[in-house]
Amino acid sequence: MSVLVLILAVSAACCLGFGFVLQQNAAQQAPLGDYLSPRLLLDLVKVPRWLGGLGLMIVGMVLGALALGRGEISLVEPLLATNLLFALVLSRRQTRQPLGRQGWLGLVLLAGGVTAFLLAGRPRAGHAVTDPLRHWLILGAVVGAALLLTTLAKRFRLSWGPALLALAAGLLYGVQDALTRVSGERFAAGGWGELFAAWQPYALVVLGFTGLILVQSAFETAPLRMSLPALTAAEPLAGIACGVGFLGDRLRTDVGALTGEAAGLAAIVAGIVLLGLHPAMPCGTAVPRQERDLQRR
Repeated sequence: MSVLVLILAVSAACCLGFGFVLQQNAAQQAPLGDYLSPRLLLDLVKVPRWLGGLGLMIVGMVLGALALGRGEISLVEPLLATNLLFALVLSRRQTRQPLGRQGWLGLVLLAGGVTAFLLAGRPRAGHAVTDPLRHWLILGAVVGAALLLTTLAKRFRLSWGPALLALAAGLLYGVQDALTRVSGERFAAGGWGELFAAWQPYALVVLGFTGLILVQSAFETAPLRMSLPALTAAEPLAGIACGVGFLGDRLRTDVGALTGEAAGLAAIVAGIVLLGLHPAMPCGTAVPRQERDLQRR
């Protein structure tokens, strides 16, 4: 594993984790009428805390893109999933909650799962799949799943809605990471002309904007612990699926390696859930949302 890739990915995770906490602190004050609407972003850009969180998220995405340009997506994605650790650090500072058994267990599972997956799979670069049908089947399946989750979120808006929106956003961000890697390769091969002649950079803008609305709507309607675990778990799974599916990333496939990879991914998801449900994660304001909306009027 390249030391530079490790530094870039962990730095990106740090910025993303801090940025998500700041964004949720601001988004939970937004009116419910902005749910899943671009108006939500127009309201939030007036909030300095949210702008700070957005700035950190953008820095994290840039660092993540640099890491993806130098390493396989199957290597970088598990490292980016550690953003939850940094989110917990900032949240714990705000809430003054001790880490406790749950926090330590989640930390060990997340860190151990990342280590186990990387050691068992040994991600390495291969030849990208040139079959366009395979590309579109994988992309269509992931984006279609995100669309289905968003539709269900509208139905269960104040119960499972935030988690479903976060899952959808995580899937879109995983695809975004894959397309970022493709865009970087096109730029390296032919410069700006080669890059903007392809559809991938334009899809990146659409995915980024859509994912941002989904995430902020999830942050708006529920505490961070309801949304961030789902977001953090879905992104690496979607990214790895794209990496192995059509970007040419190669993992070991013998029985022992597959067992270790599956165990590592399961530990990552379990650690994410435990950390996301930790008492240190903000549980929202005690003032009911409907009452706050009336106060705004």
